[in-house]
Amino acid sequence: MSFTSLPGHRRTAAAAALAAALLVPALSACGSGSGEKEAAGSTGSGASSSASAQPKAANLTVLAASSLTDVFKTAGAAYEKAHPGTKVTFSFAGSQELAAQVKQGAPADALVTADTKTMDGLKAETNEPAVIARNRLVIATGKGNPFKIAGLKDLADTKIKVVLAAPEVPVGRYGKQILDAQKVEVKPVSQEPNVRAVLSKVELGEADAGLVYKTDSAKSADKVDTVEIPDDQNAVAAYPAATIKQSENAEAAAAFVAWLSSPEAQKILQDAGFQKA
Repeated sequence: MSFTSLPGHRRTAAAAALAAALLVPALSACGSGSGEKEAAGSTGSGASSSASAQPKAANLTVLAASSLTDVFKTAGAAYEKAHPGTKVTFSFAGSQELAAQVKQGAPADALVTADTKTMDGLKAETNEPAVIARNRLVIATGKGNPFKIAGLKDLADTKIKVVLAAPEVPVGRYGKQILDAQKVEVKPVSQEPNVRAVLSKVELGEADAGLVYKTDSAKSADKVDTVEIPDDQNAVAAYPAATIKQSENAEAAAAFVAWLSSPEAQKILQDAGFQKA
């Protein structure tokens, strides 16, 4: 039936209905286009925000070798200043003791040992490590070096009270390595659990000499004298750092470990006497 065959008032109503029907899809199309643009805009904003996101602030616990005690306090303060809201708490001990804590599931986010051997034994508990610094051994003596110790061979003198770190401690293992290589037999008056304990014995006069890291001896220059060990008789200690798999602050922990290799952190380490990684 055509519109012309309808009475006037019915033709008018039918035309109005047709116009309304044609208008609805057009409005829907316009509405759809606007909605898509809004959705696209929203998605774009979200992606941009995600790409520029930084690790969330966190309270980090870092297990670190005793020989890092002084320098890491400086490094931690620098890191917190550059990362507002993040707090770094250190727990210092001999590397072998730290390894035992990690294996027992102690709550921590990152680990830094004074040797690669200890870290290699924790592959199931840590992520891929990276060496952040190196160190060397020296002979620490009483102030003024009263026994005139000049090198490793002098430590074999039974009149000299020598203290060493226990052989399972990195510095103790390095010490045994260099003494054995030079065929120097030393009978220590004690074997200590970490390098700081060795240094303390010499500082207090309970020992005449001890094998410690160069950085530790330098830090106590007002209390002990240092006798350098030639490179061809020495050992190089490597300090690997890694995040701990069970960390509840994985992203923040990874950011801290990565920062330890940054120019800022490396300068702090080298200013304290550590060598480049």
